[in-house]
Amino acid sequence: MKRMSWLTLLMLLLALALVACGGSGDTEPEADAGDTTADTEEEAMDEEETMDEEEAMDEMTCDDAIGCVEIAPGDPIRVASALVITGPNESLGLDSQYGVEIAISDRGEIEGHPIELQAEDEGCNAEGGQAAGQKIASDPSIVGVIGTSCSGAGVPMSQIVCAEGIAMISPSNTAPVLTAPDSRQSCYFRTAHNDTVQGRAMAEYVFNELGLTRAAAVHDGDPYTEGLASVFRDSFIELGGEIVAFEAEAADATNVEPLLTSIAAADPEIIYYPVFIPLGSLITKTAKEIDGLEGVVLAAADGVQSPDFIDASGDAAEGMYVSGPDLGFGNEIYTTFLETYQAEYGSEPTAPFHAHAYDATNMLLNAIEEVAQVGADGSMLIGRQALLDAISATDGMAGITGTISCDENGDCADPKIAVSQVQDGSFVAVWTYEPE
Repeated sequence: MKRMSWLTLLMLLLALALVACGGSGDTEPEADAGDTTADTEEEAMDEEETMDEEEAMDEMTCDDAIGCVEIAPGDPIRVASALVITGPNESLGLDSQYGVEIAISDRGEIEGHPIELQAEDEGCNAEGGQAAGQKIASDPSIVGVIGTSCSGAGVPMSQIVCAEGIAMISPSNTAPVLTAPDSRQSCYFRTAHNDTVQGRAMAEYVFNELGLTRAAAVHDGDPYTEGLASVFRDSFIELGGEIVAFEAEAADATNVEPLLTSIAAADPEIIYYPVFIPLGSLITKTAKEIDGLEGVVLAAADGVQSPDFIDASGDAAEGMYVSGPDLGFGNEIYTTFLETYQAEYGSEPTAPFHAHAYDATNMLLNAIEEVAQVGADGSMLIGRQALLDAISATDGMAGITGTISCDENGDCADPKIAVSQVQDGSFVAVWTYEPE
């Protein structure tokens, strides 16, 4: 019995020794030299890829003074428009809206990102401009905005969007106050002329070409209408003319007989009323019925330069004069643009600022393309201050409207003014003016 126990114990000890020396039967064979080299190469590639990603991230760091718009791979670059696209002045804003849309369609994409347009209605008044501005400013994905149509909407909107550093380029604001050094917002630019040019041009046409020396002027208190009427007044007086009446009337007035009766008593030779379509057509029709205004020349500005004004005014508009931008561009870009406009929207342009809207949009898109940082994965960063700086530096851009170059106050237009006359129900250019 003792001999059996010792034998059993000895066998157990031998079995334990064998297990310790041999290890587990599941142990994998050691890799050969070739496998080690492959692992090293794979590790090196992983390290290189990691370094590339880190470098791309370093390149995409936002160090812009007022922040960046971040766009994920494949996501659209979002821009907005804020134009008058409903109501009695909609033909003015829709015309510009189509210019924006054509420019975006022509561009297609930037660095693989499609361009998406958010269209807002500014109503051609301060309240509409404020509402559109607040909606745009609350959306951090919007890079820039083309707007507004009307200067009265542009003043409050520029204050709101510029507080957020959002670039704003207007195709048709012409009020001097918007680019005056003491009132201009830093994000604001325009491709439309400044009415310091248009008001002077109209005064010269009336005094030098028509030979009239006694003028009345009417505005509605809007920055555009009052600003343009004021420049006309000051320039006309400087030329040697006399302003016999300078009056204001509400934009939504329904009876202008008292206004025109008062003006008739001042014995003007011409009445210049640079207002919008509803008030402009009312003055035009009523003037034909007021004693003392027989033979007095009627004149307005680009705020009425639309078929809708002709329709509203009827025969009363025949023979009157209208100042506005010179549309005799005569370049290949404009020829192609007009073909697209007709094909897409089924009509010729309905107002004067479609080409200015096309140029404004391209100016914004050019600046985006210039400053955008693009990551290895296709993501994009657009610095807001960098974008404003690039727009401000626009110099010698070939546009439909001429050579676009921005001055220190955001005036970027190549300003050319035409005076048109209503002939057989159409606006026909009869005189052009370029500032010296």
